[in-house]
Amino acid sequence: MRFIYINIAVFVILRLVGVVSFLGTGSSNGLMQWVELPTDLSLLLRRPWTIITYMFSHYGLLHILFNMLWFYWLGRIFLEFFTPRQLGGLYVLGGLGGAALYIAAYNLLPHLSGSQAMLLGASASVMAIVVAVSVYRPDYQINLLFIGGISLKWVAIATVFIDLIGIESDNMGGHIAHLGGMLVGLWFGLAIKRGHDITSWINRCIDAFVSLFKKNSRKKAWEPIEGKASRTKKSEKKNVKTDTTKQSSTSLNEERLDEILGKLKRSGYGALSDEEKEFLFNASRKR
Repeated sequence: MRFIYINIAVFVILRLVGVVSFLGTGSSNGLMQWVELPTDLSLLLRRPWTIITYMFSHYGLLHILFNMLWFYWLGRIFLEFFTPRQLGGLYVLGGLGGAALYIAAYNLLPHLSGSQAMLLGASASVMAIVVAVSVYRPDYQINLLFIGGISLKWVAIATVFIDLIGIESDNMGGHIAHLGGMLVGLWFGLAIKRGHDITSWINRCIDAFVSLFKKNSRKKAWEPIEGKASRTKKSEKKNVKTDTTKQSSTSLNEERLDEILGKLKRSGYGALSDEEKEFLFNASRKR
């Protein structure tokens, strides 16, 4: 739901800024160009953040509506087998996979070389989740309107087929990005069956990025105001270090707990080592 809220918030902000811009200048695409993912490599180097921002932004109401409905329905099924951290990590990895295939296609395929295009939307991220859970539990039954009960594998196969034949449409770049996200989902599903979680490294990167901002905010809070004496004392410095150590330890414990819970979902309690069982028991007592 946090990811859905972020997508909705970004969409509302972009639309409101677009309306204000349109009333003032007659153009409503001023801010959109700063979040779209370009195929031009020189432009991408000047706007590297777009490789992330594009997967949280949408053009129109139907665009975000269908993406978020897919994300909500399949995300809930995904969370029956995996952790929220894995869902978030796969969302980002799927978006990166879609961006990579999209950029590669427009710069390597002869008939697309030199073409300029922009990508926007969470579709690649959502498709990664759809395919991942379909590969992990292909026979999981869902009910579709007018169709009834159907296995997830057929939903994934139909989705891949639609995107393959859609490459010749006007939204060729979007369908290519979808396929990139699907490849990441396939990778996740096959890897998790072998006991390897491909989202662990991206979650560590996200944790490090968030921790960096937390450290900066704590540092600014202790900086002396210009013209006044610093109120920081040695005992206070020790407390800050102790708190930082505790927070770091808590973060590591949470990550360890997520890994054990993921293993528990995949393989059952009997697959846990004695150390993992003890860690899980101690964590449950504290909570």
